[in-house]
Amino acid sequence: MGASAAALALTGLPWQARAQTFPTKALRIVVPFAAGGVGDLTARIVAARLATQMGQSVVIDNRPGAGGVVAADAVARAEPDGHTLFLMSNGTAVTAGLFNKLPFDTVKDFTPVSTLGFFDIVVLSHPEAPFKTLADVVAYAKAHPGKLNIGSINIGSTQNLAAELFKSSADIEAQVIPFNGTPNLIGALRGRQVDVGVEILAPALAQVRGGALRALAVAGEKRSVVLPDLPTAQEQGVAGFVASSWNALAVPAKTPRPVVERLQREIAAALGDAEVRKKLRDLNIDARASTPEQASALLVGDIRRWGAVIERAGIPKQ
Repeated sequence: MGASAAALALTGLPWQARAQTFPTKALRIVVPFAAGGVGDLTARIVAARLATQMGQSVVIDNRPGAGGVVAADAVARAEPDGHTLFLMSNGTAVTAGLFNKLPFDTVKDFTPVSTLGFFDIVVLSHPEAPFKTLADVVAYAKAHPGKLNIGSINIGSTQNLAAELFKSSADIEAQVIPFNGTPNLIGALRGRQVDVGVEILAPALAQVRGGALRALAVAGEKRSVVLPDLPTAQEQGVAGFVASSWNALAVPAKTPRPVVERLQREIAAALGDAEVRKKLRDLNIDARASTPEQASALLVGDIRRWGAVIERAGIPKQ
């Protein structure tokens, strides 16, 4: 029996039985970022391991544009058979709050399968700035209302919204200044054009380790695995400042549960592989699998959290 005939024959079986032979063709991971970025590299590292485990090739389909809407829409419209996956991220949650109307429902049209990894968000300053800790920044801002400048990247990015969340959590008056991309933000910090900056740790880690920038706090619920001596914002008294960047794999909403469960098991196994974990660790990614329910709760929680930040900051919707 040929491959196409075998696949056709399988469609007559219950999904529980068909899941045992899944996948019957190449898998495709639609990535909402250009090739070469951390999100793209994460997808490629995991895809290579999944291909080995599942006996089918796993193709990366880069579709950047419109804040991830192009990629998400392609997956929402795909056949819900488990062969097309979406590299979802906290950016997916942000987009839900930034757009007045989307061609899909971010919650109802996707089934998150598992998280892949988490990225620390860090507060940075110039090493000669008068801040040794995040508590110093808060104290300065309260003593000089409106004088503190906080740099971030583009308006509406996770980093930009994290800077706004820092303001509200610390109850300070400060100006958030967006820059076009990480290199420009790092340049502004090194040139002392801004007092502090909020950025993902990975692209700034070399600057921190080299002494060109000072890390003041991480915004995660726990300390960074690569800077374990750096206290969190919560440890420094800014209780509400909890934010991280993450990614996950999701499928179209009507994908049968047995297939979702099979994919979740395979992803968890891939993330448990020592070589995969090392490659992700080298990118400063905390590899972490989850259940579909945990990934869904993370997405819904971030939609609510970032939506409130967008409203509070008065960021216009698109």
